[in-house]
Amino acid sequence: MRKSFVKHSLVALGLLFSTHTFAATPQELLKQYEAQAKQENSAFTGFSSDKGASFFKAEHTHSDGKKVSCSTCHTADPRKQGKTRANKVIEPMVPSVNAQRFTDAAKVEKWFGRNCKDVLERACTAQEKGDYIQYLLSVK
Repeated sequence: MRKSFVKHSLVALGLLFSTHTFAATPQELLKQYEAQAKQENSAFTGFSSDKGASFFKAEHTHSDGKKVSCSTCHTADPRKQGKTRANKVIEPMVPSVNAQRFTDAAKVEKWFGRNCKDVLERACTAQEKGDYIQYLLSVK
């Protein structure tokens, strides 16, 4: 009986925390990235939509010589649909246009992981992630 109670309690706690972990708002994500940014850099002063815009548009030269940026796939206007290298549609990045954007923390981390590696050939910092989201929130 006790084992069953403990097992069910753990399952319930797991569901509770997984719901909290995966359901998100852009503002909740910014709070998480703010905490990470403060750990990464004691001089952290906040996120900047201007820095996020620069980050989004900046071209980076890969080790293979190709120039890429976030806008390579997401277009220069993040309110519009983009296309992957495989020609699949990417829905708009801007939350005011695409209400589903930045509402699933696991998906956000998955895509930052892939896209930062593809564009920068490294992981993005919490500062970069927060600036990027702050920028996209400012686009109407």
